[in-house]
Amino acid sequence: MAVLWVAVFAISLWLTGFLRRYALTRSLMDVPNERSAHSTPTPRGGGVAIVVAFLISLPGLAFAGALSLPALAAFSGAGLLIAIIGFADDHGHIAARWRLLGHFMAAGWVLLCFGGIAPVEVGGVMLSLGYGGLVVGAFFLVWMLNLYNFMDGIDGLASIQAITACLGMCAIYWSVGAVDLIWAPLMLAVAVSGFLYWNFPPARIFMGDAGSGFLGLIIGSMALLAAWSNPELLWGWLILLGVFVVDATFTLVRRLIRGDKVYQAHSSHAYQNAARRWGHGRVTLGVALINVFYLLPISMLVSLGCISDVSGVALAYMPLLMIACFLKAGKA
Repeated sequence: MAVLWVAVFAISLWLTGFLRRYALTRSLMDVPNERSAHSTPTPRGGGVAIVVAFLISLPGLAFAGALSLPALAAFSGAGLLIAIIGFADDHGHIAARWRLLGHFMAAGWVLLCFGGIAPVEVGGVMLSLGYGGLVVGAFFLVWMLNLYNFMDGIDGLASIQAITACLGMCAIYWSVGAVDLIWAPLMLAVAVSGFLYWNFPPARIFMGDAGSGFLGLIIGSMALLAAWSNPELLWGWLILLGVFVVDATFTLVRRLIRGDKVYQAHSSHAYQNAARRWGHGRVTLGVALINVFYLLPISMLVSLGCISDVSGVALAYMPLLMIACFLKAGKA
């Protein structure tokens, strides 16, 4: 398995550098505008390296018995579709309605492979959603995909979020005895680490929609898969992803209330306002510290059953909501 980790990291690291040279040659640049959080034209599309490195690892994990065949089919099929849509959008433009259709198709494939979503425990009450769970699951995956796109706006942030969330959940899986679930998020963290070498502030290449959408979908799929093993693990993922979930959701709701065209690009997320104050590096490292030293312990306590899911989410999200308000997320 160690050989596979090294290979995945090396592929991601080398391919990101290759994609950077390719983008510079083809002038595939993210040019700053009034909505940008950066000031220098920067190559984009490096997230393809994460996609390739992770997808290459999946057959190896399945062969070693570290990944089930339904998970292999779900991650490979849906992930590849989302990466292709994102890659095409990075190189041109796809109408929002067609992107959204592709997103729901990918979500539907994941749910088909998983056999729907597991019963969800809320406040000690187990809820079996039946066919309604397919609708809930599809919207959950599509929202995870898009919120990751929304939050990929400053150097290193989306990468750090993926690495800390995946490694944090690996520790939780080990603690609750769900060792069979460790390998896929661990491999995703390795793939993202190779890209982060090029993306850490100041970024030499951006992830692009191909990478951010892929990460959102795969992480969301891992959360749904974990729920089949232990319902509390779904809440563990949601708590560890709290910075992204709260900022993206709060900003979207605020813009909807104000009547903004939410499908148009903007730069009013809390993390974007924070980056303008303190810089990309400090904000990215700040999110990492929040994830590791605040959200991970809460996620661990919920997953171990020490505190309830409702209490854990409230404890995790309330300070994040206060930070979003302080940073004027979603304000014009």
